[in-house]
Amino acid sequence: MSELLVDFITSLDGYASGEGWPGFWGLEGPEYLAWLTEQPEVTYLMGANTYRLMSGFAAGQVPSGQDEFRPEEESSVDELSQASKVVFSSSLEEPLTWANSTLVRDDAVETVRAMKSSGSGLLSTIGSLSLCRSLLRAGLVDRFRVVMFPVITGATGQERIYDGYPDVALEMVEHRTFDGRIQLVEYKPRVLDRPPLGVPA
Repeated sequence: MSELLVDFITSLDGYASGEGWPGFWGLEGPEYLAWLTEQPEVTYLMGANTYRLMSGFAAGQVPSGQDEFRPEEESSVDELSQASKVVFSSSLEEPLTWANSTLVRDDAVETVRAMKSSGSGLLSTIGSLSLCRSLLRAGLVDRFRVVMFPVITGATGQERIYDGYPDVALEMVEHRTFDGRIQLVEYKPRVLDRPPLGVPA
């Protein structure tokens, strides 16, 4: 059975990106970049908006506010291009132009449920906030990982990650600090029907 990882990189105040900021908020360091290269092979899951953005980068469209890709950004996009990707969309048309991408028009929750039960590898989301929210609500997420970068983007932050989420209890399974400033936390999530009435003794 496959395992599903929801994976976010965020500002400290929970934004997925910030207007005018480079990738990784320009704060990635050698430890973090080395860790990225050590990650296991995964099949990435995404929605149409993330596909349009990332496939545009892969085609050479430089992020807004930049003149060119930084080497770290270029390497990250190259690795994504080589990975298997499943794109959930009713608006995109086949054939998808980004290499190794498969378009799925069926319900994402039921499709991922079937992928988990029939597969053996790791599935991971990338971006796609509404997709992640739906998969979490459905109880399909095995691990919830957040890498927080030391910046608050209160004025320029875009894509607030946790808006619309249910209440979720989180059991920590991993934590790590990269380059003395970037914090990783990883949890097993459990969606709650209601807040707990009290703290267990």
